Amino acid sequence: MSTPRSRYLLALGASLGTVLFLLLGIGALGIVGDGDRDWLYLAAPAVLLVVAVATRFRPDGMVLALGAAAATTVVAGVVAVVLVAADDTAASIADVIMLTAMYAGLFAVGAWLFSRVRVSGA
Repeated sequence: MSTPRSRYLLALGASLGTVLFLLLGIGALGIVGDGDRDWLYLAAPAVLLVVAVATRFRPDGMVLALGAAAATTVVAGVVAVVLVAADDTAASIADVIMLTAMYAGLFAVGAWLFSRVRVSGA
């Protein structure tokens, strides 16, 4: 039987894992090719941190923070696709779209996990 605390810790772990995975993807592999365009994706963890601190890391606030991070990731992906389309040598548009969808999806999973804390842990 899971407790609200264990559900919160699971959601927090998944969220931190997503941020670390994103940072690893940017640093080691690159999302938008070999250029300096990957910085666009750093907006998502920044938004996540600002909203999480503003909402004091409460489950309801973390749902909002992770949803905002997912939306920010999608916006960064759209900008990245435009940049890739303008410069044929940077990266594959399909790769950028798939990686953007993966990271946004992982942030959305974190938001869903925090929503389960809120619903079940009232």
